[in-house]
Amino acid sequence: MQRHQQTPALESGRRRLLDPALLTALADLELVARVTVDGTVSGLHRSPFHGYSAEFSQYRHYRPGDDLKYVDWKLLARTDRVYTKQFRETTNLLAQIAVDASASMAYHGANGVSKVDYARILAAALAHLVTAQGDAAGLVVYGDGIRHYIPSRGGQVHLRRILVALDAAEAEGGTSAAASLARAIDLLKRRGMLIVISDLYDDEGRVDEELRRAVRIGHDVALFHVLTREEVEFPFAGDVELDDLETGRRVMAGPASAAEYRRAIAAFLEGWRTRSAAAGIDYTHVTTDTPLDAALRPYLLRRAREAAR
Repeated sequence: MQRHQQTPALESGRRRLLDPALLTALADLELVARVTVDGTVSGLHRSPFHGYSAEFSQYRHYRPGDDLKYVDWKLLARTDRVYTKQFRETTNLLAQIAVDASASMAYHGANGVSKVDYARILAAALAHLVTAQGDAAGLVVYGDGIRHYIPSRGGQVHLRRILVALDAAEAEGGTSAAASLARAIDLLKRRGMLIVISDLYDDEGRVDEELRRAVRIGHDVALFHVLTREEVEFPFAGDVELDDLETGRRVMAGPASAAEYRRAIAAFLEGWRTRSAAAGIDYTHVTTDTPLDAALRPYLLRRAREAAR
């Protein structure tokens, strides 16, 4: 059997198609979602999400009028008795995607891609993936409260509702992430999946507590921690004037402050990574210059491995 490997040129071309700056320049979010998904899931041999299925429940004696296709003929041959199989329908996956649209998400790095732009594409791609498998996707856009809520449903018409809401989402106002996520969790009426996309610039303790509560209830929780490269590395030299996008506060930072900032942001990231691992939350840290396949593929591969168990 011959194996065909991607050439560097082809792989480079695919990676360019998934460049965040290129994708955010496209006006059609449905096209962006499709391009992102197609470029990300190629090569995945197992669905990363569980869809509809019917599981065997029990046998019962055959009754006149029962569908013969459910008769267990092998059991009939062994016992000389006619039994039919009964099945229990497993419900579709119920996914809720929560997107942070507070003012801090408006910040963009050197490539011009804001955190909310990147979050919109991630959310659109995940909603496209979930609905394409016949499962149900919903959306919560939040800032200082829940600004837009779309219940989890399936189908292309419903997906377009989600994409329209994402396209209209603007990063503005303050943040009340813990209260917003608490409400988003309560809106999941049965066990399902909660996907949070945020820069996590809010009360860490209370947000962490709500995400842990979601896990205890039985939800599958995934966290995409979106920051710009500049926020992580702070590449600025000399004195820098910094503006808080949510409070309007302005401060000056010099070389000594930059070193302290880098230590603080490293601790911030490690804290979320460690707490998420301990709580059973699937944590992914990405920067807004990360190609979309590099952001999504590791998460989808982890889910596919879980589905294979």
